[in-house]
Amino acid sequence: MDLEFKGQTVSTIGTPLSVGDNFPNFTVLNKDNQEVQLKDLLDKPLLISVVPNINTSVCSVQTKHFNEEVDGHSAINFVTISTNTVEEQSKWCAAENVKNMQMLSDVKHDFGEKSNIWIKDLDILARSVWVVDPNGTITYSEIVPVQTDEPSYDKVLDQIDQMN
Repeated sequence: MDLEFKGQTVSTIGTPLSVGDNFPNFTVLNKDNQEVQLKDLLDKPLLISVVPNINTSVCSVQTKHFNEEVDGHSAINFVTISTNTVEEQSKWCAAENVKNMQMLSDVKHDFGEKSNIWIKDLDILARSVWVVDPNGTITYSEIVPVQTDEPSYDKVLDQIDQMN
């Protein structure tokens, strides 16, 4: 899939998953450097916020926005995934006082490869938001066409409100 990133056209490694698809099980690392799989996150509906690089302004805004929503949606698991290292994510959370959002690192690209949203040339994930029900089915997907834009917060929050 072609996307715009800082005025240039970039491509994901394949065609991203769609609403109705089952999200394949993937493995990422949590803040303690422990492996977490999709199946570990599906005890309730899951919102996956994907950012290219947590240390940039739009990624920071996106993550903080969803972090503020976590408390009001206790029936939903919220995670942010990026290719940043666990250490980079932990430093960012400490600097930005983000405590609610579960940060997950895709340094091994398992998530990016299985969802087809890894932009290999830049070693980043395409900015996107996903909602996955407890059965693993994608109920909402937004891949932001211009990667420096924010996602449609209202649309995804409406989607999770309907699940509560």
